[in-house]
Amino acid sequence: MTQIFQGKTALVTGASRGIGKAIARVLGGCGAFVIGTATTENGSQEIAKAFASAGIAGTGMVLEVKDRASREQFAERLQASGQTPLILVNNAGITRDNLFLRMKDEEWSDVISTNLDSVYHLCRICIRGMIKARFGRIINISSVVALSGNPGQTNYSASKAGIIGFTRSLAREIGSRNITVNAVAPGYIDTEMTSALSEEQQNSLHERIALGRMGNVEEVANVVKFLASDDASYITGETVNVNGGMYMA
Repeated sequence: MTQIFQGKTALVTGASRGIGKAIARVLGGCGAFVIGTATTENGSQEIAKAFASAGIAGTGMVLEVKDRASREQFAERLQASGQTPLILVNNAGITRDNLFLRMKDEEWSDVISTNLDSVYHLCRICIRGMIKARFGRIINISSVVALSGNPGQTNYSASKAGIIGFTRSLAREIGSRNITVNAVAPGYIDTEMTSALSEEQQNSLHERIALGRMGNVEEVANVVKFLASDDASYITGETVNVNGGMYMA
């Protein structure tokens, strides 16, 4: 890959698997020094090992995005490392699906704090360095259900829709500092989560997707790569749908 991110540090939350892992790999393959986060020490070590085996410059760090003490420790470690992320990918997310009338308070609050509040907190950690450098790329991972809705996912849909509103507002605030803020809204992507679906469920999904298949993690990662690159320097406040035509806004 062309080393288009040489000399830049990228921070990718939730980089131990799935879409986050692919994004970290693609950015690192393009020359970025990548900091990938996981919720456990073992997870962060696995990220570091994966980077080393792929010849990617970077490291893993522990971060539980919904925990204040963990965020503070992470910020301290980040400062001590001397690395200033100029590319931030807010990818960390969870699901706690349940029909609304059965949804527990913690199922709502856990999803909102992990998926939405974390975007606010990570931007707070990174944005001063971007302003000082007069350069920044913030890419927030939303979801197709932020636009379409989905039964049993009021909490998840709300968190991912909130990301889109946050993205647009922050883009207006800091555009003059040469910092772009965009969102990517994946549809159904072939990950560990979707692989647990039955063949019947997967076939039903394929019927709803214009391209007739699930996406793969590299297809999402390549959109993130574009938004982080100089080719996307005049794009901000946008949400790029990567859903194979499942939902056309």
